[in-house]
Amino acid sequence: MNTKTKRLLAMVLALVMALSILAGCSKKAEETTSNTSAAASTATSTPAAASTSSEATTETAKSDTLVVASGDFSQKFSAFFETTVYDQYIANNMNGLGLLASDREGNIVLKGIEGETRAYNGTDYTYTGLGDCDIVENDDGTVDYNITIRNDVKFEDGEPLTIDDAIFSMYVYCDPTYDGAATLFSCPIEGMEEYRAGMATLSSLLAAAGEKNTDFTLWTKEQQDAFWAAVNDGGAKYAQEIVDYCIANKYGTDVATSAAAWGYDGLAADATAKDFFLAIGDNYGWNFSSMEKETAGTALSDLIPADVYAYSTAGIKTGDSAASITGIKRTGDYSMTIHMTKVDATALYQLSFVVSPLHYYGDPAAYDYNNNKFGFTKGDLSTIKAKGTVPKGAGPYKFVSYENGTVTMEANENYFDGCPKIKYVLFKETSSADMLTGISTGTYDLTADASFNKDAVTTIKGYNSNGELDGDKYTVYTVDNLGYGYIGMNANLIKVGDQSGSDQSKALRKGLATLLAVYRDTVIDSYYGDLANVIQYPISNTSWAAPKPADDGYAIAFSKDVDGKDIYTADMTDEQKYDAALQAAIGFFKAAGYTWDDASKTFTAAPAGASMSYEVIIPADGSGDHPAYGILTNTKDALAKIGLTLQINDVSDGNVLWDGLDAGTVEMWAAAWQATPDPDMYQIYYSQNIPENGGTNHYHIQDSQLDKLIVDARSSVDQAYRKATYKDCLNIILDWAVEIPDYQRVNATLVSTERVNISTMTPDVTTFWPWYSEIQKLEMN
Repeated sequence: MNTKTKRLLAMVLALVMALSILAGCSKKAEETTSNTSAAASTATSTPAAASTSSEATTETAKSDTLVVASGDFSQKFSAFFETTVYDQYIANNMNGLGLLASDREGNIVLKGIEGETRAYNGTDYTYTGLGDCDIVENDDGTVDYNITIRNDVKFEDGEPLTIDDAIFSMYVYCDPTYDGAATLFSCPIEGMEEYRAGMATLSSLLAAAGEKNTDFTLWTKEQQDAFWAAVNDGGAKYAQEIVDYCIANKYGTDVATSAAAWGYDGLAADATAKDFFLAIGDNYGWNFSSMEKETAGTALSDLIPADVYAYSTAGIKTGDSAASITGIKRTGDYSMTIHMTKVDATALYQLSFVVSPLHYYGDPAAYDYNNNKFGFTKGDLSTIKAKGTVPKGAGPYKFVSYENGTVTMEANENYFDGCPKIKYVLFKETSSADMLTGISTGTYDLTADASFNKDAVTTIKGYNSNGELDGDKYTVYTVDNLGYGYIGMNANLIKVGDQSGSDQSKALRKGLATLLAVYRDTVIDSYYGDLANVIQYPISNTSWAAPKPADDGYAIAFSKDVDGKDIYTADMTDEQKYDAALQAAIGFFKAAGYTWDDASKTFTAAPAGASMSYEVIIPADGSGDHPAYGILTNTKDALAKIGLTLQINDVSDGNVLWDGLDAGTVEMWAAAWQATPDPDMYQIYYSQNIPENGGTNHYHIQDSQLDKLIVDARSSVDQAYRKATYKDCLNIILDWAVEIPDYQRVNATLVSTERVNISTMTPDVTTFWPWYSEIQKLEMN
């Protein structure tokens, strides 16, 4: 399956979950609601006003209830273990409260208690939050994050939120057996490695010991027998399903070849499904939750008994480890210091985690900071996971129930910024096809994930009597997507000779990139119209690090020929640009060593290591429905004129692409990156993070200078320095020509003008400041 994409998503969500940007309103006593316990919620406790039946269309229900169209939930509503954007709405944005807040540009607010005033789009906004953070860089290179939180915040059940809740939450995120999306444990917090050492999961130990083990010092024979019974039965079935999928789609003929196609080379020719499953287990350190990423349909949790599945999060002490994380220092009931051994630019985002209640998820009797007790047994998160379907937090809304595809939430009268004015919010699972029309039919009041393209614009304008996007039926809020589309190349497969970073190899890729780049403007405009912009650097325009047209050195991507001269002039027509790009591409291919026949005006032979034909995979549903499809077809036609072939493989199953990227077998592809608030490039471009090492450097770019710049940039908190350093990184990436930046599209939030009081929507919605950022102020008509 889409394993790398999911691994990257996990990293992205770990950062995005930190952005609990919920600020400012005054509490009104008459809007206070009863304190219903979320833990006790059942079908009978669902508020009548929040009914999902036709009764919800009454005037009373309209004024009390906001209905939001949502994608499907996985029901992991705990801030510790949520994995999807839709679960995140519930766990983090509605029910949770982050330690540190952020602003409309995604920057962390350091003085959240009193509030910070920052200008955006010509308007001053004051941002408040749970905590303050004072950063002190010490002379020895270490860094102290001195955190103070408000002393007047309560959880939804009225219990006070203190620094002990924050410390408890940190220890959950940093537990050796933690398998959620957050990566707080990756921060250079003093003592982190020592605390996480000396412990392994029961599943990993059982796998390493083998089926014939006779030493039961650390586990019982019954546990061992149960583990191997699960492997031999459910595990083998899990792997066999992958094999069956590969054979059915002609990716393999047996277990070994199917495993290789799935990214698991090296199995013996007579390998069994069990052998394949063992390889998957080894790859993921026998963490069953992580192994779910490899599914070909059936969830591993449905094939393995629940008690055995829990072995992968059951910590077994195997050696010495520290009793606490020395860098986490409690300094008062509402303060702590996080001591880090070095500067890490991503640390602030990691420290913006949702603070969860110790008294609900943990055990207050098991918390004693001075005696290294942190609310649960180290290596055992089972009791915390057990409450993952019914969250409890300090956010603006309380979880009531999940029934029939609908999450019901009720206003939290204890919310520190005032009780929300809308009493109930319903998140209803909805197909993408129904989201757009659902506003007009009255089914939904708001949808944040509707497909938004030219057809959607036409539809919305047709509903509004004024023929505009904002009218009497719909009001539309658009923001740049936190990510961007691109066309990628594998430098290890598209090269001359055996050196992917040689001038000849770069020239080969630049020849292809020059043609791909010239068709972007017309194709993207045709597909998106005003709903997307062509970008020139491989970075989301939402990032503060993205080069701007007014910046020194800003340039159009792949607009120079092999001699460094401009390919285009300002007065060229589109056709003239296409011709100029083809001539520039010919120059690059010649420099790469391709044999040119002047008589036929075509290339007749490729240099050693290169090819006359390359394949590009695009997940366009087999119908060409993709913003980059026209770019590829035009490039294919242009290359054919000079004797080269571009084979376009339009796949309806995206797994063909994702699995091939994992295996390093895809030469070229079209896809999109999901970005993060911080532009750290380590995971995507650092040399060691090629797929073979479990990373997402699908480009196989390996450049020591780029590596140094990436490390330098993440080792500083000086934004001006980081932006300049990232500009150097982007130039190196473009020089390698492994990524052609394509488009930056917009996302849309559709709101019913008839039912929602638009004047109470948070102003200046941005990528980092969504519609729910001040949901406590929102009103219905």
